[in-house]
Amino acid sequence: MRTYSLDDVYETRKRRDSWWTVYFVDPVACRVALPVANRTRLTPNGLTVLSLVLGMVSAACFAANQLVAGAVVFYLSFMIDCVDGKIARLKGTGTPFGLWLDYVGDRVRVVLCAGGLAYGQYTLTGDVRYVMLGAAVAVLDLFRYVNAPQMKRVREAVREERQVSELAEDPEALDPMPPDPAPLDPVLLDQMPLARAPLDEMPLEQMPLERAPRPRRFYRRFNRFLARRRVRSHLISGIEFHAAVFVVAPLAGAWALIPLAATAGVLLLANEVVLVYRMWLFTRRHGVASSQESREHVLV
Repeated sequence: MRTYSLDDVYETRKRRDSWWTVYFVDPVACRVALPVANRTRLTPNGLTVLSLVLGMVSAACFAANQLVAGAVVFYLSFMIDCVDGKIARLKGTGTPFGLWLDYVGDRVRVVLCAGGLAYGQYTLTGDVRYVMLGAAVAVLDLFRYVNAPQMKRVREAVREERQVSELAEDPEALDPMPPDPAPLDPVLLDQMPLARAPLDEMPLEQMPLERAPRPRRFYRRFNRFLARRRVRSHLISGIEFHAAVFVVAPLAGAWALIPLAATAGVLLLANEVVLVYRMWLFTRRHGVASSQESREHVLV
């Protein structure tokens, strides 16, 4: 059996990830993944199940008003959840079922921990705001993870309709229309020579920094700074939301649960609004007349 090195494990990290994962989870998860890969027969699915079990223990701690213990176990649960992906990529043992199990396990963990947190604080204080807090956390998490695949389907539907429309105008065209080019790595982008395309025909994300509109230059430089550190440009995602609600706030104390959860929830919702707005701009820029069938394909 092959012996893996820490550098091998580092290679399994995502090219860009949430800042919470990059700075507070990956340094631990990579070192845990190394002995797991070399000294155990644990599979990615087995690690996912272990992560879910730890999530249940965390929920039980929250329900018993053991906030610090619940926060520590939730962190361990998320860290193991990161290890399973690294093991899957390291050994090439990932499966479609494993993706489903990981996705569903994450949702179950969040709902259970939100319920445990609400139950523990409500039974202790009788304050109905904690019940509302638990419900809001569960709803926001579910909305986040339902909205993302739906936005992806909308983009795919728009591209499919563009292809059908262009083929109808040019029946002799045999090659399918390629998808919109993905944004280039911002670290490499500014090293490229100036493109010759007119400004109004060039995607803004691929425009050289010197030719980008001034309001976008700061964003481009900031995005380049984050890319060098493997951090995604949207700084408040579901992962940071979970960390704020189930790790940072419980460690700070009961007084911090509602303010921190509310602040993180507002920031997460704002991030989702920005993503939806960008999707709307995409549909306006690339949209074609939608048939009833394509609308049903997106919405069903």
